[in-house]
Amino acid sequence: MRTLVPFRDINVHASTSHYAFTSPSSPSAQTLVIERPSGDIRLNDGALLGAKRVSSIAGILGIIKLRLDKYIIVITKAQPMGRLKGHMVYKTIATEFLPLRERTLHDPDEDTYLALLKTLLGTGPMYFSYSFDITNSFQRQASPDPSQALWQRADDRFFWNKFIQSDLIEFATGATSGSGLRQHSTRQTGADPFILPVMFGMMRITATRIKSTPLTFALITRRSRHRAGTRYLTRGIDEHGHVANFNETEQIIVLNDSTRRAGAMGGDEGMQNGTAGGFESQDVQVMSYVQTRGSVPVYWAEVSTLRYTPDLQVRGVETAVDAARHHFDEQIKIYGDNYLVNLVNQRGREVRVKTAYEQVVRTLVSGPNEATQADYVTNEKIHVVEASQKNQEYDRLHYVYFDFHNETKGLKWHRAQLLLDQLKDGLVQGQYFRGVDMPGDSQGRLEVRNRQTAVVRTNCMDCLDRTNVIQTMLARWTLTRQLIDIGALRPGESADDDLAFRILFRNIWADNADVVSKSYSGTGALKTDFTRTGERTRAGMLQDMNNSITRYVLNNFRDGPRQDAFDLFLGTFLPDSSGAGVSRVFVDRRPTLIQAIPYMLAASFFLVLISSLARPNPESTIWPLRLFTVLWLGVGLWCLRFIYTHGVLYVNWPKLNTPRWATEGYQETMGAIQKDRLIGPFVARHERGASNARISHLEEGKKRIQ
Repeated sequence: MRTLVPFRDINVHASTSHYAFTSPSSPSAQTLVIERPSGDIRLNDGALLGAKRVSSIAGILGIIKLRLDKYIIVITKAQPMGRLKGHMVYKTIATEFLPLRERTLHDPDEDTYLALLKTLLGTGPMYFSYSFDITNSFQRQASPDPSQALWQRADDRFFWNKFIQSDLIEFATGATSGSGLRQHSTRQTGADPFILPVMFGMMRITATRIKSTPLTFALITRRSRHRAGTRYLTRGIDEHGHVANFNETEQIIVLNDSTRRAGAMGGDEGMQNGTAGGFESQDVQVMSYVQTRGSVPVYWAEVSTLRYTPDLQVRGVETAVDAARHHFDEQIKIYGDNYLVNLVNQRGREVRVKTAYEQVVRTLVSGPNEATQADYVTNEKIHVVEASQKNQEYDRLHYVYFDFHNETKGLKWHRAQLLLDQLKDGLVQGQYFRGVDMPGDSQGRLEVRNRQTAVVRTNCMDCLDRTNVIQTMLARWTLTRQLIDIGALRPGESADDDLAFRILFRNIWADNADVVSKSYSGTGALKTDFTRTGERTRAGMLQDMNNSITRYVLNNFRDGPRQDAFDLFLGTFLPDSSGAGVSRVFVDRRPTLIQAIPYMLAASFFLVLISSLARPNPESTIWPLRLFTVLWLGVGLWCLRFIYTHGVLYVNWPKLNTPRWATEGYQETMGAIQKDRLIGPFVARHERGASNARISHLEEGKKRIQ
């Protein structure tokens, strides 16, 4: 009988000729065999003998080919996170790399690749379930296709390990492969239970209650694998319509969950179909509300130069229209009407991004109607762009700009309510998802009572801090509305009226903000003190200052390797096996003098400090020491000025897929330095064409967009 869900238990049998994967709980299932060192995949009826080592794993994360070898990445430890409608969800805690070569070959680049991947897997929040599709919202999976395996039903955007599962997927589907796999013309259904979809993001499942109603509250944020990366290295949109930092957040409440009954508190009473009723007789009800966030869908970038505020580049809007069409085609198809909430500043450097976004919307919708609201705080409190008539799909776009910075200035966070007032009609019309269990349905399908037909897509510059505040506000309002609709709350009451639930709700949403922020910027989110407590505090502002400073350091000096890890894991960079044994990708090829200047700065600082603290002999002449101090102070100031002026040379850029604007900036800066009268001759003599040396690795890798 065909198994449609992944195996919950897998044993790995390792020998010199192969790795064999079996499920002890399914002895009749076929054995998955991966040959060593070729990587050929086959299915075997029954177990294979001759294994030197047998170990138990939670699942196969995937197979990845690096410069010298292929590695099977297995999940060795997983932590239960809770149940959704009876389905347990797990978090990946530990992984192991199984090399296909028996004798390990060492190569500097191979070692760096492995280190990058292990760091990503050790810090990235990844979740999976053996029986439940966590990559899809409840609405999208309300009516699943019973003939499809779990991995086939997964949402392509949030199937985070799809690239490294491609060998197994190609084998299972019978697709031909150029990666050394044996080719099959028929479907290999026996491989389906070994393919485990993994989601990257945030997951929190909590059994709680609101007043007298017990429920399961869950929050899931799914991060897209397309255009994934770090804060200043992935902005805007690509030619395929994928935007940076795209996340889908689903807030879920499950009423009368059967998995709660054993631990339910005595005397609890809930609601059944909107009326009071006994707890044991109620149907399981699921209500969810989905929001999205994503970078402004135009071509723009922020170029790090070691200054606190990066240089902003925005390309002409006309170049981004086709990409924006691809993006909104997908968003409208999946979510329906899109309410595009833009929170960037209307003044200063951010206004260029705001203007470009509005121009794109005007281009897409039919006969754009615009309206601007002003108040005593700002001349543009809210700016709306909508279609004047419904002639095409793009007329389902509703652009709403809110001057978040000015309206909430001075800790007036309650004024974010002005945006909610503007969106309220759209939220009511857009609805939310509600489903009720079908009695006796073995597939666990839901009878859909209500569908969400619109989504609020929120963005600021980073799609982090301001976005978190707004999404939390919308989620709270929708939750109250849901509970009123089913009769759990009376009209006029709010979910916030229950103190215990209010604290839980705020902390879960603040945790969500931190997870999304750490994945993109490297630190926790800003303004989470407001999310957690409902007010801005001095301690929170100090923590924000600390996070801002940490972000500056990480974004300039640590994000390059983080971006390389994303590109390697997601398949946007494919290592080249040529030139094995010679490190070519990660070596620093900047001229030696350029590399030496930070060390000269540190040395000069040390010498000035030592000379300042030195106590000269009263009988000795003081001027040589002062001259020494002044000399090294001058050297230090010159080094500091050089680094600040040519900061693009000292940013830790990605080595695998270096951004085009970074390579252009590097070349322009090196060209200017070579004309410098003081150090130009030394840099020019270092190496002909040195300005291109550091980025020569771009020719070694190949781009692959899955």
